[in-house]
Amino acid sequence: MTICSMTGYAVGSAETGAGTLTIEIKSVNSRFLDLQFRINDDLRALEPALRDALMAKITRGKVEIRVSFGRKNADGESQSINGALLSSLMHLQAELKSKFPDAAALSVAEILRWPGIIEEAQIAGDTLVQDANSLMAKVLRDFIDSRAREGEALNAMLLSRITAMDEIVVRITPLIAQLVSQFQQKAIARMQEALGLANPKPEATQTLSQQEAAERIRQEVTLYGIRIDVAEELSRLAAHLLETRHILKKGGQLGKRLDFMMQELNREANTLGSKAAVKELSDAAMALKLLIEQMREQVQNLE
Repeated sequence: MTICSMTGYAVGSAETGAGTLTIEIKSVNSRFLDLQFRINDDLRALEPALRDALMAKITRGKVEIRVSFGRKNADGESQSINGALLSSLMHLQAELKSKFPDAAALSVAEILRWPGIIEEAQIAGDTLVQDANSLMAKVLRDFIDSRAREGEALNAMLLSRITAMDEIVVRITPLIAQLVSQFQQKAIARMQEALGLANPKPEATQTLSQQEAAERIRQEVTLYGIRIDVAEELSRLAAHLLETRHILKKGGQLGKRLDFMMQELNREANTLGSKAAVKELSDAAMALKLLIEQMREQVQNLE
């Protein structure tokens, strides 16, 4: 299935018998679907159909829809005189003339300039709805295509970061046993020195026997080795990365699932960093967290 971004834009216009109809759609990321319509009052009847068309194709994002209509320049056939208003003017003029006989009568030019005296031909509702539905279908296709193109670019970016993280995990996994062993050897040497086993004292002056001291060192080093062993974290990281690839391959509406995977990846990277006892692991944890953060920012834009 296609992966779509929540960011998109499309605009289209259509010439109708009465004028130019324009529909513009743009969106940004949002946790939920938020539709905002900007429609002229005389076109408000189109909103339900437009809303249904959008909700059938989009599940997340803050979407703004602008619908405007520009009438054609008026001609003789599309204009008429408002008869009711003209009769009212004639009645009022006659009433005033009875009280002010010398008052000048309204001229034709003044009557034509009177607000509302000239009526535009009414827009054919059914025809406009058909034109709007046809234009909406086209603009919506372009809008979905724009979201899909950006989604494809985001998909490529996320896969590249997953590959980079896989390489880090593969590179440091074989080092874990070696690093733990080296660290244990150093710890043994330091503890032997601290307990006086490096330069044994006479038996009478030793607090612990050599056997007791060696057993304590073994216990302490074993416990510390368990605490700094990150093989389990690396195994979970590899599993999470595999699942993230699977989610991206499956496609569809995956933004929320990927957001959860970013939390899990970040948790393992933090644990890896807290357990890191050598520079190699600290550097790897830092690199992983940087890649995860880059992914997390982009995942916020996916539907």
